[in-house]
Amino acid sequence: MATIITDLRDTFRRGSIYIQLIFINVAVFVAAKLAGVALQLFNADGTLSLFSWLELPASPVRFIMQPWSLLTYMFMHEGLLHILFNMLWLYWFGAIFLNMFSAKHLRGLYVLGGICGGVLYIVAYNVFPYFRPYIDHSFMLGASAAVLAIVAAAAYREPNYPIRLFLLGTLRLKYLALIVIGMDLLLITSDNAGGHIAHLGGALAGLLFAAELGKGRDLTAWINRAIDGTAALFARKPRKPKMKVHYSNSSTRQKDYDYNARKKAQSDEIDRILDKLRKTGYEGLSDEEKKSLFDASKR
Repeated sequence: MATIITDLRDTFRRGSIYIQLIFINVAVFVAAKLAGVALQLFNADGTLSLFSWLELPASPVRFIMQPWSLLTYMFMHEGLLHILFNMLWLYWFGAIFLNMFSAKHLRGLYVLGGICGGVLYIVAYNVFPYFRPYIDHSFMLGASAAVLAIVAAAAYREPNYPIRLFLLGTLRLKYLALIVIGMDLLLITSDNAGGHIAHLGGALAGLLFAAELGKGRDLTAWINRAIDGTAALFARKPRKPKMKVHYSNSSTRQKDYDYNARKKAQSDEIDRILDKLRKTGYEGLSDEEKKSLFDASKR
């Protein structure tokens, strides 16, 4: 068991950023399911209410009570198929994204896409009258918005990038992105309306990120600074090396003083000779001064 944990830890550390995000999502999913099983074994009634504190609520009042859910919801998944498809998309398009952008861009855009998707979900449910009857008992979870931000950014940067689909052949990335976004628009009033709205928010974040980065502005910079700053707080600080103190006796200190004094006197003498040389020329120097200058030139 210890070997398995070590192998997983090493794979996580060596893996690309999208592999690390997959690991995090899977770990959260497994932990949540195990916690749910444990609660059910003890006939606990608060299983659903416990996890709802990590899911994103449509109600602004409830969101004010759990603002962290704007971040935690994008790592939560309802079932095996839900996380499977999201992680497959993250795996495929994460690799494509890294051919065009950096690992930090992917990390930051994952969070930015999730935030934008969550914000649009809350706004839509509270603006459109169609959703108002469902506000109080509507919650959202899943990485779809975050992943779609990555897809949209890649499609904006390389719209003609070829994507090979099983049984369908090769499709350009821009058309795949348009199909996915179009389906979300058509299904915006379906049973999974919140998810489709969040997808649109994530796609919009991806498009804006790629467009602004082309102009020299990185919309993910503040997210990456926040992540790096938080990680630094929990990072192990290297131990300061112990200061080594060397002791010397009085005779050694005297020898050092005499040596420095001799070097200073020699330097002053050479400076004097050089000054005389400039004023009187070489013939104006005594034999002793010429010898001192010659010896100094060989040092």
